[in-house]
Amino acid sequence: MRIYQVLSILGSLTMFGFVVDFVRRGLLKEKYSVLWLACSVAILILSVQKGLLDLLAGYLGIAYAPSLLFLVAFLFILLIMLHFSVVISILHEKNKTLTQELTLLQEAIKEAGLLSANKKRKK
Repeated sequence: MRIYQVLSILGSLTMFGFVVDFVRRGLLKEKYSVLWLACSVAILILSVQKGLLDLLAGYLGIAYAPSLLFLVAFLFILLIMLHFSVVISILHEKNKTLTQELTLLQEAIKEAGLLSANKKRKK
């Protein structure tokens, strides 16, 4: 087994272990872990099956097959970044809506004369 195979196998197993551990401890939600797990499994499969790696590299016109591992990892990282950008955009819109609703509620309470009484009690 070549050194790049050993390193990529160890790296993918380590990444898989970290993701599973983060999900188990509640640091990472399951829906966000799917792409990370898919990336580590894809790299693991390509690392173990050198024939598959060489075959795919040949089809794609990549002269040095191990560089295909980096391409796969890079593409998965791009997908993960795109996914998180979508999630951040959705959360930004929800946050903006909640802020606007909170402001409207505060104004309604102020108009009803209840907000000033609340603020006096807190002091």
